[in-house]
Amino acid sequence: MIADRLAEYARSLSYGDLPPAVVHEVKRRLLDSIGCAMSAFHAQPCRIARHLAQSVNASDGATVWGTNHRTLPDLAAFANGTLVRYLDFNDTYLAKEPAHPSDNIAPVLAVAEAGRATGRQVILAIALAYEIQCRLCDAAALRPRGWDHVTYGPFSSALAAAKLLKLSAAKSLQAVNLAGVANVALRQTRVGDLSMWKACAFSNAARNGVFAATLAQHGMTGPSSIFEGDKGFMKLVSGSFDLPAFGGEKVQPQGSALFKILDTYIKHYPVEYHAQTAVEAAIAVRDELLKSEGPEGLASISAVEIGSYDVAIEIIGRDPEKWHPQTRETADHSFPYCVAVALLDGTVTLRSFEEKRLHDPILQSLMQKVGVVPQPELIGCYPVAMPTRLTVTTTSGKTYVAQRDYPLGHPRHAMSDREVEQKFSLLTSRQLGPARVRKILDVIWDLDGVKDMGVLMTLLKVRRRN
Repeated sequence: MIADRLAEYARSLSYGDLPPAVVHEVKRRLLDSIGCAMSAFHAQPCRIARHLAQSVNASDGATVWGTNHRTLPDLAAFANGTLVRYLDFNDTYLAKEPAHPSDNIAPVLAVAEAGRATGRQVILAIALAYEIQCRLCDAAALRPRGWDHVTYGPFSSALAAAKLLKLSAAKSLQAVNLAGVANVALRQTRVGDLSMWKACAFSNAARNGVFAATLAQHGMTGPSSIFEGDKGFMKLVSGSFDLPAFGGEKVQPQGSALFKILDTYIKHYPVEYHAQTAVEAAIAVRDELLKSEGPEGLASISAVEIGSYDVAIEIIGRDPEKWHPQTRETADHSFPYCVAVALLDGTVTLRSFEEKRLHDPILQSLMQKVGVVPQPELIGCYPVAMPTRLTVTTTSGKTYVAQRDYPLGHPRHAMSDREVEQKFSLLTSRQLGPARVRKILDVIWDLDGVKDMGVLMTLLKVRRRN
């Protein structure tokens, strides 16, 4: 049974099973996720989630990031996870089902802080959560069946929590059963004009995963067989699937399977991952256009064609709302918007999605010149590559073309540690100040030597606005 295998894997995996590259990658993802979280501190859905978490006091609980307040771990997982996810700038995994596996980091830290876990325990739990979620994403696509990718989140977050809570295999199994039975999420979250819930969907799944593990810790049982049962997950949600070997799994020769965190992608631009290569191609076209026709060349653009593949088009290049985004959530999931703003500005930053920029008439006009078309030769490249071919035509009849296959941050075009640090500093300096940014960098790079994760939480208090 799949649930039994998941539970036994979570129970048996040890820190010694993790190669040094995995340990290092966990540190990079922790930096990246905290950076994304701190930069989103004042966003409205993050404020809502934070105020809810702060309505409950738990002196032995987990910190609501940016504050000194401690609440129940599941509420902290929700509030802090919303911070990580809001900007759509945290990491990504692309497979049969796409995902953002760093969404698991907030629940891991919440349970770890409440249990006074060590840095090594946190590294192990994060690597485990990545392994569970990514392997499930490899196994079966949920999107075509109408379910959201966060439906795998309760399993990964519950097992990571179970690891930190030191649950037995039997209790870990019940955590899987409880996580799976009540937490199936609708894909409507990511269709049409997107709402605040986009930032909250996984954090809610993670909250439920933490709650499931906590219930199992206290002896609660859940229905089985949760995956293979007559009314179980496979029959109603995912379809039938098999799971390959996990990283470090004892039933396989040591090292026979690489840990999936090594196959995940850090984002260089704050846009949906399928748009990363589109932004890079747009910047390359812009440079050529300006060299050839000067600044007036931008105003002479008559048509923009985004050539892409089926999955990308379905997610960010199909709905009419993508040509008329009214919210940040819709704009950063819009091929037309991301390409148009990159052409006009030569980059895409967090400021690219501010209210004033969203409704800029020049930007709005350029978006209406954008067409998204499938490229037959690009079909089948995903998920190994995510190619985008951009073709821009001007009123003078000139055509400019650029294609990008592997964006910066992809495992085949990885960001350096220095670039990860630069992204972290850019996202956190305003909220935390340079001195604390440096301290956090020191703590995380030395995470395997940390004896109590509470030391990190004390550094995340946001400075008052001037």
